[in-house]
Amino acid sequence: MGNISGWRNRHSRQSAWLAGGTAVTRRDSQVLSVDRETAVRPVVAADFPDMHHHRDTPAGYRWAAGLHLRPILRGVAALAVWFVAAVSLGQAVEPKELHTDRDAFTPSTFTIRPGRALNEMSHVYIENREGKPTNNYPEYLCRIGATDRLEWRLGVNYSVGSQGNVVTSVEAGELPIDGGTLYESNFLYGFKLATSEQNGLIPQSCFIMEATTPMYGQEFGTEPVATVAFGWEFPAKWRVDTAVRYAYAESDIVWFSRWGPSVVLRLPVTERWEIHAEYFGTFTQGLLDDVNRPFFSPGTHFVIRENVELGLRVGWGLTEDAANFFSDAGLAIRY
Repeated sequence: MGNISGWRNRHSRQSAWLAGGTAVTRRDSQVLSVDRETAVRPVVAADFPDMHHHRDTPAGYRWAAGLHLRPILRGVAALAVWFVAAVSLGQAVEPKELHTDRDAFTPSTFTIRPGRALNEMSHVYIENREGKPTNNYPEYLCRIGATDRLEWRLGVNYSVGSQGNVVTSVEAGELPIDGGTLYESNFLYGFKLATSEQNGLIPQSCFIMEATTPMYGQEFGTEPVATVAFGWEFPAKWRVDTAVRYAYAESDIVWFSRWGPSVVLRLPVTERWEIHAEYFGTFTQGLLDDVNRPFFSPGTHFVIRENVELGLRVGWGLTEDAANFFSDAGLAIRY
């Protein structure tokens, strides 16, 4: 029989083999004596009734951070499976596209043909890091073709629990992230202008100018929003679109600038089914405490009939300012 002294660590529990086969167990700064002849049983969770205290240690922080990364890793894995399935088709397909803007944060670079109208709507759920979640609906946008290059845009949205997380084309007021609830109802109006067609390295591009005027809520200023989008289509019908959005937005104290860069890779799997992967973010300038909200977002849409499309996208925030998670399920109908 013999005692073995070692280092003290309030929160560590360790088991090790010493020379001669002696097992040593340390628990809450106590050194236990263990007989060399005693068999060592497996360690089980019941041996650590206060395991939750480990979250206060550096190792615990890494463990907790891992929990937040797991949904992102699952999303990346699912997206990889989609891409492998698409590539396995072996040849390019000619997609049937409605060119919706609500399909991703990055808008389509195409405009609606004259005499046609595209109605887009969705429900967005945002899991904020603090306070209640946000629900946006119907996020309705009506795009009306005026000429070959010009379309008019009208829309309306109602938001419950907004905390400034902008994950679609709908802008939101910026409030302190303190668990408060904001009710907003906005009317959107503007236009979209095709500015160039793809020619070699010259991208297809468009310019969108909109404004949102509150109809109900705690903020009453009209917010102008300008977007420039560029896109390239590759021989296999893959598309890469990128955009920069600028909004002059309102908080509960001051007006400020909100920038929204984004890039999306769109890949047709069949003529009716497309998947995409997107990075986007919103970054404020002019607040007392500016925020940085980047997201990773995979998504998909399916054209169920010639003029009807269903879409789904999800996303995970990449910083503490960004929401934990969002989902966006939408419908588009063309007339």
